[in-house]
Amino acid sequence: MDQYDLKIKEYMKKTNMDAEHLVLNKSCHTVAEAAEAVNASIHQFVKNICMIDQDGNLIVAIVKGEDRASTSRVSKAMNIERPRLADENEVLEGTGYPAGGVPSLGYDAIFLIDPNVAELEEIYTGGGSTHSLVKIKVEHLLKINKGKIVRVRK
Repeated sequence: MDQYDLKIKEYMKKTNMDAEHLVLNKSCHTVAEAAEAVNASIHQFVKNICMIDQDGNLIVAIVKGEDRASTSRVSKAMNIERPRLADENEVLEGTGYPAGGVPSLGYDAIFLIDPNVAELEEIYTGGGSTHSLVKIKVEHLLKINKGKIVRVRK
């Protein structure tokens, strides 16, 4: 378990989060790898696409693993200029986690959750590193990250 896995575990404990942190022997960097590692459907996985608005705010678009996030949809939903994708350094700086392991919670950001994600009962999201996941009920995720449900997928 690395420092990022420990960080999310501490956050989960501190907030008494009803979720499961899974540290795996296989890489979870891609949705396909993650699904294979926990023997689950790719439809249960989400990606956290980090974007930066014109004021430097971090926006996280949460979409199902097979979907792509749209900067133009984020722009319309928030009534802002089109945000840009964050680079790896900005992801780490903004979330506290490296790209490929970013969870859907546990840091300050504007969270936008696609309706396709909100329809699910339980999801797997990044667990802090490329070898870990968090399994959480969507209902609980919405309460924790105070996400807004809005279409952000292409």
